[in-house]
Amino acid sequence: MKNVTDSFVSLGRWPSAGSFGFNTDILATNPINLSVVLGVLIFFGKGVLNDLLDNRKQRILSTIRNSEELRRGAVEQLERARARLRKVEMEADEYRMNGYSEIEREKANLINATFDSLEQLENYKNETLHFEQQRAINQVRQQVFQQALQGALGTLNSCLNSELHFRTINANIGILGAMEEITD
Repeated sequence: MKNVTDSFVSLGRWPSAGSFGFNTDILATNPINLSVVLGVLIFFGKGVLNDLLDNRKQRILSTIRNSEELRRGAVEQLERARARLRKVEMEADEYRMNGYSEIEREKANLINATFDSLEQLENYKNETLHFEQQRAINQVRQQVFQQALQGALGTLNSCLNSELHFRTINANIGILGAMEEITD
């Protein structure tokens, strides 16, 4: 191996007249090598780099287009949702108003039904009072009649003696007999 490195080293000492050799001077060879490598990379890598950049650019533009479409779709969905919200709010207001009017109607019906019930109860009360008054009047009449009858019987019993009593009975029997003959 020493022979191989010696041969390279010895090649570096040869004169550069028409021959190919390696320059071992680091300061002189690095900028040249770098410029050669960069030149080769730029020459051959330019197409690949342009393709990579174009692909990246297309992906970015495609992503931007997709984002714009998604944004437009989201805006449309938002508008549809807002329209549905407005519709639902209007329906809720309508239900609320109908509910209030239904409540008011039910309240009025309940008040009217209660008023009718109270009127019926008042009529029943008046009828019951009238009936009770008539019954009380009839009871008083009956009691007065009984007391009058008892008083009259008491007066008759005290005033009548047996002879008067006997004559009254005979007179009544006579009247009844006469009536019987007329009817026959």
